[in-house]
Amino acid sequence: MTTYANVLTIAIPIFFFLVLVEILYGLVTKKKYYNLMDTLSSLSSGITNLLKDLLGIGIIIISYPFIKKSISIIELNESIHLYIIAFVCLDFASYWNHRLNHSINFFWNQHVIHHSSQEFNLACALRQSISNLLGYGAVFLIPAAFLGVPHKVISLLAPLHLFGQFWYHTKHIGKLGFLEYIFVTPSQHRVHHAINPEYIDKNYGQILIVWDKIFGSFQEELDHIKPVYGILRPAKTWNPILINFKHLWQLIQDAYHTENIWDKVRIWFMPTGWRPEDVRLKFPIYIIEDPQEYKKYHTALSNPFLAWSFIQLGIGAFFMFHFFSILHQQESTFNYFYGVFIMIHIFSFTFAMDQSKYFIFAELIKLSFSLILIYVQKFSWFCLHGLNIYLIIFYLITSMIFTAYFSQKEKLILKTS
Repeated sequence: MTTYANVLTIAIPIFFFLVLVEILYGLVTKKKYYNLMDTLSSLSSGITNLLKDLLGIGIIIISYPFIKKSISIIELNESIHLYIIAFVCLDFASYWNHRLNHSINFFWNQHVIHHSSQEFNLACALRQSISNLLGYGAVFLIPAAFLGVPHKVISLLAPLHLFGQFWYHTKHIGKLGFLEYIFVTPSQHRVHHAINPEYIDKNYGQILIVWDKIFGSFQEELDHIKPVYGILRPAKTWNPILINFKHLWQLIQDAYHTENIWDKVRIWFMPTGWRPEDVRLKFPIYIIEDPQEYKKYHTALSNPFLAWSFIQLGIGAFFMFHFFSILHQQESTFNYFYGVFIMIHIFSFTFAMDQSKYFIFAELIKLSFSLILIYVQKFSWFCLHGLNIYLIIFYLITSMIFTAYFSQKEKLILKTS
């Protein structure tokens, strides 16, 4: 985990820098592919996912070492061929894992966050899940286990494989000639993120596009059909934590309300979007029928409030990097407490961006929880002491006051407009 944290401290600034480059390039070329609130939501989602991964939150149902020990027939020696085989097996597994996430109600919940952005840009690539709490992906690595690919090789390639998917989340790059026949490209992934009837649930490949062509899920981007991005049941919130569990909450509600016992069971394993007939009629949900006519979710925030929201994101990033730096310098219990604080911080300021009337409760919870943490740690803040504590307390109080001020001001603007 220490190695992973060290890699992230290098990778994350690079990702953030590339997002900034893409924004600046769009301004220069007058191609605006970014919405500031959507971008804030995406970057915040990235922080929550990193925290979840570093804290190791989840339950491993079946592990790769267990499968390898059970079915391996050979042991591949260290060579370039080993890494090529391992990479192909990993990409094959990622294809099927990705396809499962799109196909079944329960599994869609842990992937919906990635598709929730109404834009398509490098920032939306950082929308990664915190609701994927069950570890079962090793099942798709059976070919690698059968061939005896060592666990350490999979562990080395997995983050590289994930980072290799970042670059193609962009609208600035067109089709790439012969590469379109081999690798996943921006054009092909635009199709995957689109909700147009012609595009939806296509192009599940992660690095190699050949799996889609073999298993019949490939769709080329068409010149006459402009992709529209998002999800068919719009999230209608900038809060990444709410988005992560919104579909799950809908499943729970539907399972509770349906009068059919069998429907209460099978709803979890039915195709994505399926609802019991009685619930569908009694509790209708808005679904986008014509993507070209859909109006994107928007909250009218003033420039000062947007600036304050970016400051809050920056402060969240500061806490995150500080968390990285002291991850192994304190008891694991306090690591979880720090993670919870950062989650509350992100929940609070993105909730305020939604102009929710309940945001003040989130700020009060953040303030109260923080003061309790300072008290429990004997007037320190996760290895920080002295003047730093007074600065943190000053920030916490200022955060509540400023957020309340801006939110109230936004409401007055809306009333008079």
